[in-house]
Amino acid sequence: MGSGIPAYRERWLGAQDGLELFFRDYGDPLAPGTPVLCLGGLARNSKDFDHLAGRLSEKRRVICPDYRGRGRSAYDSDWRNYRPEVYLRDLIHLLAACNLHKVAVCGTSMGGLLSMGLAVATPTALAGVILNDIGPDLTSSGLSRILEYVGVDRPQPDWDAAVTHLRSLLPRLGLDSDTKWRRFAEATYRTGDDGLLHYDWDVALAKELIRSGGTTLDLWKLYGALRRLPVLAFRGALSDVLSEASFARMAEVKPDLIQVTLPGVGHTPMLNEPQAETAIDAFLAGLDDCAGSRPRETANG
Repeated sequence: MGSGIPAYRERWLGAQDGLELFFRDYGDPLAPGTPVLCLGGLARNSKDFDHLAGRLSEKRRVICPDYRGRGRSAYDSDWRNYRPEVYLRDLIHLLAACNLHKVAVCGTSMGGLLSMGLAVATPTALAGVILNDIGPDLTSSGLSRILEYVGVDRPQPDWDAAVTHLRSLLPRLGLDSDTKWRRFAEATYRTGDDGLLHYDWDVALAKELIRSGGTTLDLWKLYGALRRLPVLAFRGALSDVLSEASFARMAEVKPDLIQVTLPGVGHTPMLNEPQAETAIDAFLAGLDDCAGSRPRETANG
């Protein structure tokens, strides 16, 4: 990257229904390390993982998709398609298109729930899972807070105003410098045709969640699909989405769960915290050791 080589390749994929999806492709497709699939939160996009993916790509391939309706992926004309079953089909199609047969999945918030869904739908494709501030119990206050702001666009006149708005909206995010807040704002907003900064997602994506009341699934059964997989779970100590009690129960249900609580951080940790980086590196190194003589993936596309 320091020699002018791009940190990632910009790639697009046609979903099975024809919608154009964007993803970032980091690292050497033939790198020996276990590939990583990074899945963001409900309204987030691939930019959130730039630091993590850039760091991990020294040893492994890292895929960071924009879900439909987020970032550079196309918006769906039918908001009813903004639901987990469709996201999972998109992700399975993505793995096939990238010729990835075994990956570690790093899922933040909703991305963690999709990681569980992949463990059900394609159990042999997962080498391990990293859950970032998400579990089988979602606190009603945290879910309500998220739905309240993702469903309504709040245009901002400039980047300073955007940062101020995000600071007030997400006071427990744990970003400790103006530079980090600016980067987060740049991953949250896009410049519209009107010259204003708009959320970088389709606000219609909240409609399906509101209609369904958030979720109708038994998430503990979904979590059970991870029982045979190595799992690293993070919780922000100030999280209003993953409670301390739920985090403790996750370990009771899965005794080999590796748990890390990040102090002074709410929903969600950025995964660039030193404690998080150390835990992720150790976890992935363990997966690499378990893979042993796993044949290297071949490049495709």
